[in-house]
Amino acid sequence: MAANEDQEMELEALRSIYEGDLCFRELSPVSFQYRIGESGDPKAFLIEVSWPETYPQTAPVISMDAFFNNTISSAIKQSILDKLMVEVEANLGTAMTYTLFEYAKDNKEVFMENQPVNTVTSVSNSIAIGTSDVPASKKKDKKEQLSKTQKRKLADKTDNKGELPRGWNWVDVIKH
Repeated sequence: MAANEDQEMELEALRSIYEGDLCFRELSPVSFQYRIGESGDPKAFLIEVSWPETYPQTAPVISMDAFFNNTISSAIKQSILDKLMVEVEANLGTAMTYTLFEYAKDNKEVFMENQPVNTVTSVSNSIAIGTSDVPASKKKDKKEQLSKTQKRKLADKTDNKGELPRGWNWVDVIKH
């Protein structure tokens, strides 16, 4: 099979495997991103894999230069890339994008064990602690104020108990 046929088959497989997965993103037909870990996790990182013309006979281009990875030290990034390149060498000649993403997911803790916890969160915690020194008398919770028009529209939508009428969100069946 030609390299383009292999790429088309792998592209179709990736689309079907990662359909609906919010961590996977197809940047182009030959470039993909995958987020390892949850978006709020300080040890999450993003891998970008791009296929050259002769992929899978040649190694894909793996990058961690995304803005999402700015909190990760360059030594950790290089360590992850080195471990992924070992996996690339083992799978050279076969479709390996899925294998690389799964390998990174399985070894996330090993990859990020030397990564310190995000310092930004500790700064925001100290800021939150500093603002709590304001006396409670100065902090008055404002009650949401509705205009007369807003109150009238709200009253028109609900019955005398303040509940929406039955079927207010039902979808109409197409009329023929």
